[in-house]
Amino acid sequence: MANIKSAKKRILVNRTKAERNKAIKSSVKTAIKKVRVAIEANDKEAAQAALLAATATIDKAATKGVYHKNNASRKVSRLAKAVNAME
Repeated sequence: MANIKSAKKRILVNRTKAERNKAIKSSVKTAIKKVRVAIEANDKEAAQAALLAATATIDKAATKGVYHKNNASRKVSRLAKAVNAME
C-alpha cells in the first residue's frame, strides 16, 4: 500500500475510473449483442432500432475516452454493414 498521500489518491481515482470504464464497456457490449441477436432473428426493423441505440452508446463511450474514436467508428461501421446486408 502506498504511503504518500498523492499516491493513495491516485489509487482511489484509478479505481473509480476503472469501474466507470468497465460499466461503459459493458453497456457497449450489450448494445452490440442486441444488434447481433436481431440480425440472427432476421428482424430488420428491430436490428435498425438496435443499431441506432448501439451507435449512440458507442459514440458516447468514445466521447468519454473509453474507446478510441477509430475503434468506435469501426464498431459502428461493422454493425451498420451487417444490418444493411440483411434481406
